[in-house]
This record gives sequence, C-alpha cells and structure tokens, in this order.
Amino acid sequence: MSTKSSNNLVNPAAREAMDKFKMEAASEVGVNLKNGYNGDLTSRQAGSVGGQMVRKMIEAYENGLQ
Repeated sequence: MSTKSSNNLVNPAAREAMDKFKMEAASEVGVNLKNGYNGDLTSRQAGSVGGQMVRKMIEAYENGLQ
C-alpha cells in the first residue's frame, strides 16, 4: 500500500499557478483567503471556493472543445 498523498502536484512549479487560481476563485465568490493556513473558514466557504474552481475548469474545458 502506498502512503503517497493524493494532493501532490505532478509538477511542483504548478503550485504557484494553483494558488493564484484558488485566490481568484475565492475572490469571485466573496471568500477572503490568505496565504498559508485558512482553517478558520467554514465548510460552506471552503466548498464554495472549490466549487467555483471546478466550474471554471469545466467552462475552460468546454470552451476548448468548440
């Protein structure tokens, strides 16, 4: 059994881009994220950020198909 975490990025240089993407999504839904630990967010706030990220990724994929 592997103990490797599933949230590791394949390309470590992508970390900065993902952090920027997360900050953009958070600002779009009105959640104030800060660099580093954001454990004070409610589940609803964290979920809205993740949901916005997924919506944006789906939209980008669909636009690429056209």
